[in-house]
Amino acid sequence: MVIPSDPFAPQLDLSFEEPHQPRRIWPVRELVSQVRELVEEQYGDVWVEGEISNYRPAPSGHLYFTLKDADAQLPIVLFRRQAMLLRFRPEDGLHILVRGRVSVYEQRGQLQLVAETMQPVGAGSLQLAFEQLKERLKAEGLFDAARKRPLPAFPRTVGIVTSPTGAVIRDFLNIVARRHSGLSVLLVPVSVQGEQAPAEIEAALNHLNNAALHGTPQVDLIVLARGGGSLEDLAAFNSERVARAIASSKLPVVSAIGHETDFTIADFAADLRAPTPSAAAELITEAQHKIAEHLATYEHRLDRAARFQLLQARQRLTRLPISRAESRVSTLLHRSAQRVDDLSQRLDTALDRTLRLHQSRVAEFAASVLRHDPRQALAQARERLLACRTHLDRSTERLIHTSAAALSSLDARLHSLSPLSVLDRGYALVLSADGSLIRSTAQLASGDILTTRLADGSFNSRVESATRSDSPSHPPASPAKPKKKR
Repeated sequence: MVIPSDPFAPQLDLSFEEPHQPRRIWPVRELVSQVRELVEEQYGDVWVEGEISNYRPAPSGHLYFTLKDADAQLPIVLFRRQAMLLRFRPEDGLHILVRGRVSVYEQRGQLQLVAETMQPVGAGSLQLAFEQLKERLKAEGLFDAARKRPLPAFPRTVGIVTSPTGAVIRDFLNIVARRHSGLSVLLVPVSVQGEQAPAEIEAALNHLNNAALHGTPQVDLIVLARGGGSLEDLAAFNSERVARAIASSKLPVVSAIGHETDFTIADFAADLRAPTPSAAAELITEAQHKIAEHLATYEHRLDRAARFQLLQARQRLTRLPISRAESRVSTLLHRSAQRVDDLSQRLDTALDRTLRLHQSRVAEFAASVLRHDPRQALAQARERLLACRTHLDRSTERLIHTSAAALSSLDARLHSLSPLSVLDRGYALVLSADGSLIRSTAQLASGDILTTRLADGSFNSRVESATRSDSPSHPPASPAKPKKKR
């Protein structure tokens, strides 16, 4: 439908143009980076509470997990440096409180919380870490009763790992000196609390186990001792490092940490737990102390018996006349003297017999040594060597003479067969111009140049005529007159 326009109505210009504004195009990285900066500036230090899920520890030591509640979830990253300071082990389903800064992971464009610290909600972090480590090491069998070794009943040297300045070492030494003065105590000083304490305790246990390599006395057992304190003070003895060092020890380990109500991971890993360091000193000296008590009891009983016997002897002596008593004493002394003389004579006889027997054996050994004197064997070996050398010289000389004679014979035969020897007897070799030997006059023609080889040289000649002798008895033709001698 077309609406006719009113010619008297004011005319409105409905055409308009937007003001020109330049359009900005953001690169993805720049936009995400700016969003990250704004988020980190606004939420640089926040506390977030939630439940752990999708917990993933990386080989690099970083921890990745998701913090969630009923309506939302937030990715969390805890880098290795901060993860090493945790006193408990994160796991799925654990309700925690996390402190950190909100950031954006640019490679994924993902919002995340970079955690600085975190702690469990409800139970304390130290108690939770204690329970987690206890269950894990128990599952590995480190607390099994089968692997625990009995303590030596009579140790000679005990190594104690504790602080050198505390009251623990003084109480321990006092009890040992009172109950077993012959027991040697080797102190290995360590820190018993602080971050460096687990490493020092582990090094001390390894040092005592390898005492022979370090030149220190070998100990029979180790006592790990510390006074009482809070859970934070005993944290060094709740570390996995110390527990594994105790479990791998080749020597029995007694754990004496804190008071009777204090329990640590080291107590479960050790071969024996003592309620206190003083109780540990009493336990390791128990057998020796019992023997000392028995000896004291026997000494008292022996003293009483000796006194009783002496009293009875006095009573018997008082009832006897003096002369009779003197006679009996004199008789006893004489018998004892005679017995001593008899025993002395028997001892002298036995010593003399034994001495003669040993002298005879020594003489036999001396004769045997002389029979097997190495000097005689060496002289005989020298004689055999000299005879062998003489025989070898003669054989060598005989072989040389035989070889020289054979060589002379061969030389004579070779000389007799040599063409040069034939030439010495007045014969000559006639050679053609090409060097071939002339054996017959049929090989010659007038005008041929021949070379005649004599014993002391050669000369050339020319053939003027060649006459063949048909009769073997015909004297040989005279050699041609030399034309030119070389």
